[in-house]
Amino acid sequence: MSAVEDLDRHFREEVAGLRAPDAPLPETDRLDTRTALDLFDAQLASRHTDFAARWMQQEGRGYYTIGSSGHEGNAALALALRPTDPALLHYRSGAFYAARAHQVGGIDALRDMLLGVAAGADEPIAGGRHKVYGRHELAVIPQTSTIASHLPRAVGVAWSIARAKRLGTECAWPSDAVVCCTFGDASVNHSTAAGAINSACHAAFQGLPMPILFVCEDNGLGISVPTPHDWVQQAYGNRPGLAYFPADGCDPQSAYDAAREAAAHVRKTRQPAFLHLSLVRFLGHAGSDAEAAYRTPSEVTADLERDPLLATARLLASAGILTPQQILDRYDEVSGSVFAVAKEALESEPLTTAEQIAAPIAPRSPAQVARTARRTTEPPTAPVGEPVTVAQSITHTLADLLGTHAEMVVFGEDVGRKGGVYGVTRGLQRRFGTARVFDTLLDEQSILGLALGAGVSGLLPVPEIQYLAYLHNAADQLRGEAATLQFFSQGQYRNPLVVRIAGYGYQRGFGGHFHNDNALGALRDIPGLVIASPSRPDDAAAMLRTCVAAAKVDGTVCAFLEPIALYHTRDLHEEGDNAWLAAYPRPAQHVPIGRARTYGTGKDLTLVTCGNGVPISLRAARRLEQQDIAARVVDLRWLAPLPVDDLLREARATGRVLVVDETRRTGGVSEGVVTALLDAGFTGTVRRVTSADSFVPLGKAAQLVLVSETDVERAAQELLSAGPHAHE
Repeated sequence: MSAVEDLDRHFREEVAGLRAPDAPLPETDRLDTRTALDLFDAQLASRHTDFAARWMQQEGRGYYTIGSSGHEGNAALALALRPTDPALLHYRSGAFYAARAHQVGGIDALRDMLLGVAAGADEPIAGGRHKVYGRHELAVIPQTSTIASHLPRAVGVAWSIARAKRLGTECAWPSDAVVCCTFGDASVNHSTAAGAINSACHAAFQGLPMPILFVCEDNGLGISVPTPHDWVQQAYGNRPGLAYFPADGCDPQSAYDAAREAAAHVRKTRQPAFLHLSLVRFLGHAGSDAEAAYRTPSEVTADLERDPLLATARLLASAGILTPQQILDRYDEVSGSVFAVAKEALESEPLTTAEQIAAPIAPRSPAQVARTARRTTEPPTAPVGEPVTVAQSITHTLADLLGTHAEMVVFGEDVGRKGGVYGVTRGLQRRFGTARVFDTLLDEQSILGLALGAGVSGLLPVPEIQYLAYLHNAADQLRGEAATLQFFSQGQYRNPLVVRIAGYGYQRGFGGHFHNDNALGALRDIPGLVIASPSRPDDAAAMLRTCVAAAKVDGTVCAFLEPIALYHTRDLHEEGDNAWLAAYPRPAQHVPIGRARTYGTGKDLTLVTCGNGVPISLRAARRLEQQDIAARVVDLRWLAPLPVDDLLREARATGRVLVVDETRRTGGVSEGVVTALLDAGFTGTVRRVTSADSFVPLGKAAQLVLVSETDVERAAQELLSAGPHAHE
């Protein structure tokens, strides 16, 4: 007998053995009749959807079998909340979703869930791209098979509710909303969970509103690994600033009462709470999971006795709401409805082209972005035309943007009172207030999660990651969360984001790996991510405006890489020449995404570079000029998407390309540049000179692994000595 058949048989036999009560429980001592029936119906819909998913898999058109069986108690959670309360749900949330859909009305939860199982293109949230629980009309923000990675975003959503009201800007959620975030007992051990719960408590400790309800759905297993008994309670039951509400999630009355109490607490106090629901898991972790390999028959049997559907059936019978036969009739009726929808889902159209699949990832509206980028306060807040450094240019631009976009917020470690470790945000907090420019706790996952929650709630976040090396422990917040939201919601949800990242090498007097990181591999392959890499002050201003405009217009996720060594640089060739200063540009000087900048018109060689490589290449070009070698320098400016058209034009102008790459040889920018040229049909000569595949050491030893002007000059000479090459 299969696990599905065993679970179905056990429910039927137990319900058939129920007896109508001599004296039904009065409604004052139990769930009211309407709530009890709504709860049961949602549970039935979820259970039979799990059964149907297994059947669909056998029919060759079911692609997702992680089910909710045993977790149907979360229907009580949905009914205890308002349908406008934003929810970020665990993947075992079928009953919650069904209950929320019924609350709102007009939405067929069965069709939504089963089209997701079939990967049907008509599925209303992800469009067949993945099986997720989400829908804008239900205030359910879609999550994938998350291992707590959605918790930082949930904290950001909760923070944004009060912050938007304080700023007087529109918020996606009601001002008294409670954010619901569910996860499993194994996930509670993940660093993102620990960090998110800590950041919520950290905010509450300071008196900041943080209306979030963390819900741990504890079935005692992380796939096959058991969670130690009472571990979750010991870890979170006495956490300062975190109200703790335990309940038997298999008992509908207990689950509903605890959920209502917890939600009311959060709604009233605007402080975080932890609802701990004890549950069971049926049908294994997923369809491919053979529980017999790690669970004893007695353990499985014990869980069957705690079946939440059976507990609700007993409540309905003991209250005289339904007879045992009526319960079984309702069970069969829902089963019939589910399988009818499942058969329709088998015939649904799947996604058929790569273009169709990728369409939601990175929408681009260049004309509207250009118009938005050129908006500014009147009069401008920055001194247009004044010579500035890169750091000054970014500071002025942030001020301009804060003055233009009331919903924009700037935050990160040390960005507030101190003004950033390099002074780039100096004076902004004093000018725009602590509600818009503020310091965060030291946790990059929480910083990015705050930004993701702010973006999906209607704010325009511009967080700072203090150093590129610090991004890597939080990269999944960009890769797995930020970049996927539009993909998994077909644009129903988006998280506009411009994350400023100080990085690259060549710092003098202060360095080592963590302050001179030149590794971009973790960013370069994230679909849809825009990577801006300005090197000059005027480009830094114009490109930052473009990134913020793209975030606002298209929900674009941008990584804005700031070269630390060029922050305060003034000179290019000789001391005192001020050749690296530039006039602070007017907003009309817009730099479109994916457009390069060329210096010079040399006909012998094209040097392609970015970041610190730009001044290095310009100095090398001058030295080559003294050897009668005329080189032009192309500053890519955008590393994703690469400026392929500009790159190809400048490559064909000389027929010889030397890519000067300060990032590592493996996984660095040059790999993408060379590939782009070859893919575009460039037939000239291409070489690259890069930094070594090494971490950057401290002191002068850094010069041994970072690309230098001498390296560029030598590589150029070797390339040219290979003989002339006709221009394309």
